[in-house]
Amino acid sequence: MNDPAPVLEMQDVSKSFAAPGGRVQVLRNVNLSVSQGEFVAITGPSGSGKSTFLHLVALLDHPTSGTVLFDGQDVSTLREPDLCEIRKQKVGMVFQKYCLLPHRSVHGNVLFRFRYLDNNRADAERQAVQALEIMGLTNIANRPVRLLSGGEMQRVAIARAIALRPRLLLADEPTGNMDWVSANTVMECFRRLNQSGITIVMVTHNDSLLSFCTRHLVCQAGSIES
Repeated sequence: MNDPAPVLEMQDVSKSFAAPGGRVQVLRNVNLSVSQGEFVAITGPSGSGKSTFLHLVALLDHPTSGTVLFDGQDVSTLREPDLCEIRKQKVGMVFQKYCLLPHRSVHGNVLFRFRYLDNNRADAERQAVQALEIMGLTNIANRPVRLLSGGEMQRVAIARAIALRPRLLLADEPTGNMDWVSANTVMECFRRLNQSGITIVMVTHNDSLLSFCTRHLVCQAGSIES
């Protein structure tokens, strides 16, 4: 049986930024492949390059040198409109601070995922409802998100991110604001999504979450190693 095709590949990727004292090298010659169906956790100290790495993976930035492949396509030098189309259709993102619209309902927040897409209303409604069912949120679909607990808000954020069944789901410290019980509930949701075939890359400082993942990478001084 053939190995799963890579969703993401980095080939000799480096990233630096201009600073008053000269360019600052944040990532150095990163070589990495993430296969379909993996659940990858990335840990490392603050300032090690995790956020920069996540920006590159999310197609929000370009490498200074090297090649980034998404689904086999070289995205390293694509223009922003082209990157935006890939992000809209194939990438889901979950953040520590939820980034929800507080006065909209749970259902309205998930449906907002389709705002800038060409999906017709019926298809968008169907996919939003399905995402809510997957995340166990159907019974609170009409509740304003400002009235939810932190764990519930994060589950809404995940439902929004998976409503289009992304090729890659990115999570940036998704349990950083939660108690252990809520964090465990959210991680179980991630595990079920991964078992259903969604590829996940998660950045975290919490080593206790590593047991939910299939692979652990460490970011240290601009390098990423197994």
